[in-house]
Amino acid sequence: MNSAEAKKVVETALLCASEPLPLGHLRRLFDGEVGPDTVRVLLDDLRADWSDRGLELVTVSGGWRFQSRTEMAPYLARLSPDKPPRYSRALMETLAIIAYRQPVTRGDIEEIRGVSVSSQIVKTLEDRGWIEVIGHKDVIGRPALLGTTRQFLDDLGLRALAELPALSDGGGAEQLEQRLIPLETAPAAEAAEVAQAPVMTGSDPSGIEPVSS
Repeated sequence: MNSAEAKKVVETALLCASEPLPLGHLRRLFDGEVGPDTVRVLLDDLRADWSDRGLELVTVSGGWRFQSRTEMAPYLARLSPDKPPRYSRALMETLAIIAYRQPVTRGDIEEIRGVSVSSQIVKTLEDRGWIEVIGHKDVIGRPALLGTTRQFLDDLGLRALAELPALSDGGGAEQLEQRLIPLETAPAAEAAEVAQAPVMTGSDPSGIEPVSS
């Protein structure tokens, strides 16, 4: 198999994958006969090949994937007329505190926000795959320590927590809301960006706000 054929195999796998593929999984395509450095060269070549197309090859926490470019979002949104769910201010602030201060307990979040944290909000974030229990604090009651997941980084298009937008540059609840991709309505490679509308606050305990038509 020459390099052109090998690149075609990698390209096909990435386009057909439902989730990011790490380097080790891509090597399985060649039964381990191709080294990691060779696979990286193939990926770099593919990224260059797609540099002027509507899709781009990127690396995220979970590995490599194709995704739509930002400028394609308005067109792709027309294919999914159903508006993505909006998340409440309380939910996004809770997620931002966990992302930037992790590991944290519910008590830590309540101390920072100055209000109690709804159990339903925590459950919504867990169900969405953005947070998980990563341990327990060594104090009376051993409260759960919450942290973000690899899925959270993938949905933000980041490889590591170090790439989170700096708080001094506008990072926080609003920044996360604008960058998170609503996978409920489309695959990652086709999802349009979240519309940058103001986050509405309401009484829904799940933290998901209805969007009026």
